[in-house]
Amino acid sequence: MKKKYFFLMMIVSICLFLIGAAAAVVYTPASFNTNPAEQLFTIKRGTSARAIAADLKAAGLIRFEYPTYLYFRLFNKPIKAGTYKLSSAWSVHTLCAYLQAGKQELIKVTVPEGLTLSKTAAILEDRQVIAADDFLAAATNKALLQSYGIPGSSAEGFLFPDTYFFSYNETADRVITAMLDNFFSKTAGIPHFPDDPVQRYEAVILASIIEREYRVPEEAVKIAGVFSNRLHIGMGLQSCATVEYILTEIQHKPHPDRLLNRDLEIDHPYNTYKWRGLPPGPISNPGMTALYAACNPEKSSYLYFRLEDAAAGTHIFTKNLTEHTKAGAIILKRAAGR
Repeated sequence: MKKKYFFLMMIVSICLFLIGAAAAVVYTPASFNTNPAEQLFTIKRGTSARAIAADLKAAGLIRFEYPTYLYFRLFNKPIKAGTYKLSSAWSVHTLCAYLQAGKQELIKVTVPEGLTLSKTAAILEDRQVIAADDFLAAATNKALLQSYGIPGSSAEGFLFPDTYFFSYNETADRVITAMLDNFFSKTAGIPHFPDDPVQRYEAVILASIIEREYRVPEEAVKIAGVFSNRLHIGMGLQSCATVEYILTEIQHKPHPDRLLNRDLEIDHPYNTYKWRGLPPGPISNPGMTALYAACNPEKSSYLYFRLEDAAAGTHIFTKNLTEHTKAGAIILKRAAGR
């Protein structure tokens, strides 16, 4: 009887020891540093629980690999792929709960209004979201463009300027899709925004020019009105922004401080000083103000505008070349009198 009792007590003691050891493994952190640096930890899609435990051990985020693997299997909840910010001060229990909740670390990226495709790609690469070349390749994917009804050769003009949150394992297609989806979601609320793909593309081209021309939001619809009037009578848009696009995006030259007469004579379809009508494609990715203005231009008799106050960003609008020239002389006289 005493032997059976002793044997039973041994079993109980062993069980209690194992339970205590397991609890120590599960609830004891890998490091007792009170303020350890957090580190990024990536789990690729399809990685097994055993491999995840091994990687956590190699990264110094856990003490024991196999007990951690058993703990993962015991609760049998899926661990979501992605990149996480983890700490060695966390217990296996806390770490496991965090991974199973899928609380991925995201990269916040703000894409300003009026950037070109190449400059957007540079920002995304700088923020380590995606390589610029991969982004540019996805932005010129014909099948993807066709699925969104974009008739151009790239997604230029349709990459909506906004703040985005991307994961560390994004693909170029997912990034482009997120920006295109955002564009169509936002523009759905713009009055008179075209449904027809060709008319929509023309509206985006015009908006991309307005985006690069206006400085004061209230003037965007007035500038749109000037361009609409010019298009209606077959007059050239004569937008400096289109010439700057040729110089910087096509000829890959530095942004000029000012345009020279020879720049205005560049023989290129995007030069709206030489060719009437809209250029072949957008010259930037416009925001809501410019997109609204392109679809809702202010009705007026204005055919010209010129910058009145560089600091304030305001323009003078005139109806003919005589008034336009006179306005320029007044501005020069005013500047000379300062």
